Amino acid sequence: MSMHPQFDRFRIQTQSLHTRTNKIEIVRDAISEQARPRPLSEVATATLTECATRIRVARGAGHPVMLAFGAHTIKNGLSPVLIKLMEQGWVTLLATNGAGIIHDWEFAFQGASSEDVRANVDKGQFGIWEETGFNLNLALIVGVYEGLGYGEAVGKMIAREGLDIPTSDQLLATASDQAKQDPDTAAAALDLFSAIQRFHLKPGFLSIPHPYKRYSAQAAAFELNLPFTAHPMFGHDIIYTHPLNHGAAIGRAALRDFLTYAQQVHQLEGGVYLSVGSAVMSPMVFEKSLSMSQNLELQEGRKITNHYIVVVDLAESSWDWKSQGEPPTDNPAYYLRYCKTFSRMGGAMRYVSADNRDFLLALLQKLQSTS
Repeated sequence: MSMHPQFDRFRIQTQSLHTRTNKIEIVRDAISEQARPRPLSEVATATLTECATRIRVARGAGHPVMLAFGAHTIKNGLSPVLIKLMEQGWVTLLATNGAGIIHDWEFAFQGASSEDVRANVDKGQFGIWEETGFNLNLALIVGVYEGLGYGEAVGKMIAREGLDIPTSDQLLATASDQAKQDPDTAAAALDLFSAIQRFHLKPGFLSIPHPYKRYSAQAAAFELNLPFTAHPMFGHDIIYTHPLNHGAAIGRAALRDFLTYAQQVHQLEGGVYLSVGSAVMSPMVFEKSLSMSQNLELQEGRKITNHYIVVVDLAESSWDWKSQGEPPTDNPAYYLRYCKTFSRMGGAMRYVSADNRDFLLALLQKLQSTS
């Protein structure tokens, strides 16, 4: 047994999220699907046209179109655009990191998000907000017990505006009944039992109003039965500051999402993968998923080769990844992780330097104009 001391989160004094000053208000800052994007570069415009064509062909043939993005896609108010892409059938899976989940939830819950990190760290208050920590962590613990993934659990809470809390007796009975045949379910039941006991939760429906849920991409995905996967890292997100945070629940939910994501990568022959503003999460998760998928395909004498990848980020790249291949290690372009990784993934890879608001809005409008 480890004797190393551990930080005691129960000693932290949390404050109400309603007392926090926020930089972004979703009603004011949301990007309408009718908004006019700023002009893209000639190269970006050509790639966008090619991308829209590939998406139309992929969806017409029943192949997946996956959209992975960083948290700024949510912070920048793009949820209405993401929701339209889902509703109109252009995308088959959305993937983001833990911060993307949080911003989407805070917008749905209170209509505002994005705090002053510098000021709040200095005050010992950054990320230490009762409603965000409590509700998101509880949604994950409950969701895992219900067999849901990370984004699905949060999306369900937003859509239904609450959570179902079982009785302690129900959970103990489930743990006992499932201990041998389904130990993961038994363990999830005990995790929820522990949370109920520790935080004195009453059984029944726990109402959690979300007055701005129409802006939630997670809730829309849940209602449309489309996967919205989360790919968090331990300690990266503000929900880890709350004592209700439970590592096993995080792990089970995130693993389920990883395997859901990987299954669509496995079907990506003839499909499209969009990686928007994700410097690390998207390329790292994709390369492992594609490797696993190729392993299975090669066992059957096949290989995934006809996949189309578009990477969008703000950084300018003087390197032509399409014609020049991978740059040498003494070239700064080599260290653009998202370009380097995706250039190694076979198929066709395009890089676009653009603001995510302009690219995704222009893409949606291009797809709508050619319907």
